[in-house]
Amino acid sequence: MMMSADGPSRLRAVLGPTNTGKTHLAVERMLAHRTGMMGFPLRLLAREVYDRVARAKGADKVALITGEEKIVPPEARYFLCTVESMPLDLGVEFLCIDEIQLAADPDRGHIFTDRLLHARGFAETMFLGAETIAPLLRRLLPGIEIDSRPRMSKLSYTGAKSLTRLPPRTAIVAFSAADVYAIAEIMRRQRGGAAVVMGALSPRTRNAQVEMYQQGEVDFLVATDAIGMGLNLDVDHVCFASTRKFDGRDLRPLSAQELAQIAGRAGRHLRNGSFGTTAEVGGLSPDLVDAIEDHDFQPLRRLFWRSRALDFRSIDHLVRSLDVLPEIDALAPAPPAEDYLALVHMGRQPELRDRARGHDAVRLLWDVCRVPDFHAAVGAGHVGLLRRLFLHLTQPGNEGRLPGAWLGDNLARLDRVDGDLDRLTERLARIRTWSYIANRPGWVADAGEFQMMARRIEDRLSDALHDRLTQRFVDRDMARASRQAEAWRAVEPLVAHDGRVDLDGRDIGRLVGFDFRPDPEAALLLEIRPVRERVRKALRRFIEARFTRLMALPDLSTLMTLASAPAADDADMAGAAGDVAADGIDVRVDGAVLGRLGRDTEGRPRLVLPHRDHLPPEPLADLVRRVEQVLADRAAEADEPLLRLAAGALKGPARGIAFQMVEAGGITDAVAARDLIDGLDDDQKRRLARFGVRLGRRYLYLKPLFEPARIALRRPFIAARSGAVLPETADGVRTSLSLDVPVAPALAGALRAAGYVVLGARAVRVDMVERLDAQCRALLRGPQVAGGSAVDTSLLAPLGCPPADAPALLAGLGYRCHAGEDGRVMLLPQKTRRPAGGRARGRGPQAPAPGAVPADVPQAPAPGAVPADLVVEAPAAPAGRKPRRGGNPGAARPAPVAAIDPTNPFAKLGALFAGPGGQDAAAPDEARRNTPAGSARIRRGASR
Repeated sequence: MMMSADGPSRLRAVLGPTNTGKTHLAVERMLAHRTGMMGFPLRLLAREVYDRVARAKGADKVALITGEEKIVPPEARYFLCTVESMPLDLGVEFLCIDEIQLAADPDRGHIFTDRLLHARGFAETMFLGAETIAPLLRRLLPGIEIDSRPRMSKLSYTGAKSLTRLPPRTAIVAFSAADVYAIAEIMRRQRGGAAVVMGALSPRTRNAQVEMYQQGEVDFLVATDAIGMGLNLDVDHVCFASTRKFDGRDLRPLSAQELAQIAGRAGRHLRNGSFGTTAEVGGLSPDLVDAIEDHDFQPLRRLFWRSRALDFRSIDHLVRSLDVLPEIDALAPAPPAEDYLALVHMGRQPELRDRARGHDAVRLLWDVCRVPDFHAAVGAGHVGLLRRLFLHLTQPGNEGRLPGAWLGDNLARLDRVDGDLDRLTERLARIRTWSYIANRPGWVADAGEFQMMARRIEDRLSDALHDRLTQRFVDRDMARASRQAEAWRAVEPLVAHDGRVDLDGRDIGRLVGFDFRPDPEAALLLEIRPVRERVRKALRRFIEARFTRLMALPDLSTLMTLASAPAADDADMAGAAGDVAADGIDVRVDGAVLGRLGRDTEGRPRLVLPHRDHLPPEPLADLVRRVEQVLADRAAEADEPLLRLAAGALKGPARGIAFQMVEAGGITDAVAARDLIDGLDDDQKRRLARFGVRLGRRYLYLKPLFEPARIALRRPFIAARSGAVLPETADGVRTSLSLDVPVAPALAGALRAAGYVVLGARAVRVDMVERLDAQCRALLRGPQVAGGSAVDTSLLAPLGCPPADAPALLAGLGYRCHAGEDGRVMLLPQKTRRPAGGRARGRGPQAPAPGAVPADVPQAPAPGAVPADLVVEAPAAPAGRKPRRGGNPGAARPAPVAAIDPTNPFAKLGALFAGPGGQDAAAPDEARRNTPAGSARIRRGASR
């Protein structure tokens, strides 16, 4: 081959930015000659041009030569190669090197420089690249023709945009596989997906992904800077997700030339293109933008060079020949490349030095060191493979060939398509290395078989990787909907008076009060950002108008209702700090849902509003105050028996019992109040009875609080306080109901607030618990058979409890029992324990202690309990004075007071239901008696 610009060979450089038709011109010039060769920087690009030329001239006339793949028909006349794999000993009429400016690249530059200085075609030699290399070409190759070509279309900067606002036909560029995958996932969720193009992909996978993009199945492409090297794609906009790149040594910013090389992929032929960045990157500097738009860059100052005159007499001679410095100041010594570092490392190993003796052995060692590290193994990992290769090739008896069994085993281990994207990508990189080895001349005995095996494995892995990429990053339904987004931009949503939201004749949801509930069938459509934003704007206008009408209502109490609703999404029902929404209780005003019934940290009813950022803050605060005042009044009405007990004129033990019951929400364990019960006199018992207090053996409970009508009033507030919706069957009429075990503590608390006690898998009304306990005690006192008492089914009939549930129910009460073979349930005597220092009281079998509940029954704080921070301790007796005990039954009642004494232990209970800024709903009993309505309510309660 000719080594200079002199002679009959035409030496020519076609320079310019992207989209100038340089590659198209070179292919046309090559096909005008009888033979030709082109060298490309990427295997993907070589494959792309190979397919194009094969279609034009026939596959039997075209060869593809890369490190991992060789397709060389016997009569091939045109050779498409990677720059490293060009057969320079093959004479052709036309020779071309693409992207010649890569001679300034620290990693591969010396290879491009070698081709620039020494590779020639007999008739014509052409270099393609950027204008920045023109001064060095004139200096190194005097007389070279330089043809500068302008860009066919305009490239303009559009600024920074979020990923969800990017226009269709956009290529998003990142510089690591992790970033590419993360961006592709975002595009799948927001815009229907994206094709993925990376240098690590095989040509088969890359072509399948590009075809999916080119055919319009997806509108976006997420790629590394591999797209900057001449890959021809139908891209209108290039968006940089980063402007920094790790080059193997440092994380550095990209130069203006590098950014322009990638941005130039936007706009093909006469169609203009644009470029920009993501919102996270921010805008580019004005100087940088001007340089890219005007294609004005600093010229290259030097190219990297490495000597091609290698000395193979010994390893040391070879290393010294690679260290030779260039004699031209326009050339700089190349940094140590991977093959050089591998040679130095392996040259230090005595076993390898012993085998690498003589010209042929040293040359073989150098060929082994040049096996590329496609899978980026960490240093010693790749060098270990190279060491095994050289030892096998120089092993006596192997005749300079690799063992077929060893090569086949390594290939077979990669013949798997399971695993995630990273595993498949890693196997593809490794199979590329073994494909390179199988394609080395003379290294493999049956090279064709192993080359076909490696190609077959690569194809399987490529197809599997394409399928995984498509499954993970493409949602075709979402992509079709995203392509319709532009059409939806001109459509105005309509909100009907009944709240139905219509978009171009399609029902997409309903506005319930201030809460928009989308139609599930329209969920995909609403994921399109332009559609979602237009719907939000329309809803905002309608919500503001509805809010204005609501504020004009003079009285909210007559129009407000509380109703069950589907569980709210936490994100939609988030209220003010400390507010918690009840699960499924809507606050409706005039039939429209205003918000969700909630509670604050102290248990007071609160209104939780969705979308409160759409409403004016001051009028909203006034509306919330009015609604919460109505809620507080209704809560006070619902809990009137409890408030009456809290404000009652009770003294001594009766006052202590009332305190415990109010604190526990109307029901408490009798065992906890046993000392107070024993201290009650007849008058105190009568006073408690007037309030509806029932003193059972197991429980003390406030009977009027658990009547069916009262439970219906309290139901929404129980849900707000407990965090669980009370079952409809817990209505105060049914004596028991079945539950799914285990019972959640919140549900157990809600049931207890309605007067139901959880016993095993059933919730039993508290009065029926006392009745069942009395019957069991009577049964144990009666005659016994076989060491126990048979439980008659009639005992459980009032509870509606099937016999199969009887053992668990009685065990929940603390009784010992077992089911016999005949199906009868036997109640066993309780084991008695004598108190320390004396005999057990009473005779005969003992019933379990009142209030004894097995540990496996879920227990929860009573939801109606007064919070601890609202309870004031009873006042201590004055110093030097004994506290009063009991009371005089004939003593006169205390005089009515105008306000609650703050030292009263129940003084702040009313604040639990008071509205913001309002007066306490729980006034003293004597003060409430002065009103006719209050007196009537007290008389009704006393009569009950």
